[in-house]
Amino acid sequence: MSDLNEHTITDAVLARLAHTPDPRMRTVVESLVRHLHGFIRDIEPTFAEWQTAIDFLTRTGQMCDDKRQEFILLSDTLGASMLVDAINHRMPAGATETTVLGPFFVEERPELPNGADLSPGRDGERLFVRGTVSSAGGGRIAGAQIDLWHSDSDGYYDVQRHDLDAPSGRGRIRSDEEGRFWFWTTQPTPYPVPHDGPVGELLRATQRHPYRPAHLHFMIAAPGHETLVTHLFVEGDAYLDSDAVFGVKDSLVVPFKYEHPGTAPDGTPMPARWRSLTYDFGLKPLAGTAPEHRA
Repeated sequence: MSDLNEHTITDAVLARLAHTPDPRMRTVVESLVRHLHGFIRDIEPTFAEWQTAIDFLTRTGQMCDDKRQEFILLSDTLGASMLVDAINHRMPAGATETTVLGPFFVEERPELPNGADLSPGRDGERLFVRGTVSSAGGGRIAGAQIDLWHSDSDGYYDVQRHDLDAPSGRGRIRSDEEGRFWFWTTQPTPYPVPHDGPVGELLRATQRHPYRPAHLHFMIAAPGHETLVTHLFVEGDAYLDSDAVFGVKDSLVVPFKYEHPGTAPDGTPMPARWRSLTYDFGLKPLAGTAPEHRA
């Protein structure tokens, strides 16, 4: 077929893919071609508009490095990340709902004991967090690996700051033999996603703000269970209904309570007002794995 036009080009491209050896890859690429060609027919772009689109994607890739992932940010702000997350995490009763990983997870984080301070010496309201990790439909899980990260009082993650020589607002702890965990940090604040690049241009062009509601990130892993990636959002935050990355779920919106001066649950004296958060996480057992009953 050489006499190609707008009506025949799609079938011609699909025919070239017919001998793709990997069945899954063939399915994915064929669907990509059909939807991409359908998109082009729908909007009928000019050459200048198509060049603008190519330039946008090129600059998006050029913004990516080991500290920033502009393509993840693009996926997040278009709702694609949450759609992929929803398809891959249909949760049973008792399992905590998931949300996006976000662009600020990094592999470098300190291993900390329960009760540690994730943000020593940092400005902001003091926050005490405690909770448990359980298997959905089962008992508590000892030794669950809990990765934590969040923004500071200025709305920045540690990887966005140049004045820090060590991780802050970030760490890994493990649940104790009764499935419990606890730590200190600072109250997270709302913040804008990076909007000085192509994604920011798109947000401005569509009259959207770049803000995310205040939240803590959790990634919890345990043998025999799906790794949970989720947030806990601050109840009452102004951006809960317009999160730039569509990550809010009602079950993840919780009170970060104000507490009077006194003694915290771990015995720490608190001379000024502070905040507390309590949450019990449920992990989804892997297929074919019976829930554990440890506590």
